[in-house]
Amino acid sequence: MADLYSTLRQPLIAGNKSLGEVTNDVSGVLERKTSPLWWRAFMASLLFLLIGAAAITYQVATGIGTWGLNRTVGWAFDITNFVFWIGIGHAGTLISAVLFLFRQRWRTSVNRAAEAMTIIAVMCAGLFPLIHMGRPWLAFWMFPYPNMRGSLWVNFRSPLVWDFFAISTYFTISLVFWYVGLLPDLATIRDRAKAGIRKKIFGLLSLGWNGSLRTWNRYEVLYLLLAGLATPLVVSVHTIVSWDFATAVIPGWHSTILPPYFVAGAIFSGMAMVLTLMIIARKVMGLEDYITLRHLDVMSKLIIVTGSIVGLAYATEFFIAMYSENPYETFLFKNRALGPFAWAYWTMVLCNVISPQLLWFKRIRRNVAWVFVLTILINVGMWFERFVIVVTSLHRDYLPSSWTYYTPTLIEVLTLLGSFGLFFTGFLLFCRFLPVIAMAEVKGVLSHGHRSVRSGSR
Repeated sequence: MADLYSTLRQPLIAGNKSLGEVTNDVSGVLERKTSPLWWRAFMASLLFLLIGAAAITYQVATGIGTWGLNRTVGWAFDITNFVFWIGIGHAGTLISAVLFLFRQRWRTSVNRAAEAMTIIAVMCAGLFPLIHMGRPWLAFWMFPYPNMRGSLWVNFRSPLVWDFFAISTYFTISLVFWYVGLLPDLATIRDRAKAGIRKKIFGLLSLGWNGSLRTWNRYEVLYLLLAGLATPLVVSVHTIVSWDFATAVIPGWHSTILPPYFVAGAIFSGMAMVLTLMIIARKVMGLEDYITLRHLDVMSKLIIVTGSIVGLAYATEFFIAMYSENPYETFLFKNRALGPFAWAYWTMVLCNVISPQLLWFKRIRRNVAWVFVLTILINVGMWFERFVIVVTSLHRDYLPSSWTYYTPTLIEVLTLLGSFGLFFTGFLLFCRFLPVIAMAEVKGVLSHGHRSVRSGSR
């Protein structure tokens, strides 16, 4: 008798982990004393959050005249940040729902963090329409319910209303999907906890999970249904955001390419942010065996695909503007590339089109430092993309007498920093108190790619 070993493919989880080791590795992070590194990162992000809260409080009390807007540039930092954060949240739904339906097993190590990132990013995005209203305490007027305000009713033709319904729907589905996926792991933490407040909290959160066959069957059916519901949101939410622009008559906005262009750009930026966070998490929390170089490689390939679509969209916009011979469209795109905001346009091109080309090389895709730097550059470029779309289409309109420049104020910059503070504060709290790796799903792919043993006779 002889043992014949065959390697099917590269393992998804390194280190030949057992089921118990997975539980100990992931749950141990939550049970150990908080590291000084986590506290330093948390205090820094909390400081930015407080600065942003102070800036928002000041501008709500004073008015949006604290922004750098003028009679020509009526949209700028606020809408730029809104579209940016909505885009960041798209990768979570893609990794969790779409790749789940396509049975992509590598997603199991990163889907939990991506889902949490989605929820926090949507919260950051929701801040900016509220601030832009000028009177955020009247935000409940957006709900179309019978009221005593006479003829005042929701204007369903307003992009602000579209954004409200898109954000609320996306946030609700994403939150339920994330929470349902947490249930088996919450029950594991409950069972490991000693008697006390921690055990009671996780016992309440796990909704009586008992691990029976019936419970698992119902869980899998529900998870599949939620994945099916969440998948259309990948396309619909950012399509609605693109309609904020596409329904206008402003050159550079009323284009049929905007919906698919925005969706691809959202996945592009969201995937880059997931990679940025997971690279930090795998190093700080010691999760190199769960978030392997193969995960970085596969996600980098997705960035190449979506980045190529974004680059094609940039070229298509220029081609259509020149081919149509519409003088306003032609002028706009020439102004983007050669006008006062050319520095922002070429920063966008450098970060979004040129820098991702390095990911074609396998040696780059599997180099943690290179991938980390490139993902940061991509998110910088995607922020500038939204800035270019919004500002360069407005600052020079049909009348040269109204041409002007736009410069953000300190309040706007601090609000942007505050949104990043909210994002990283929320993500750090998630990493500290909830399992960042989906233990139940990872256990299902432990044997994937490891050497299988077959017995036979010679």
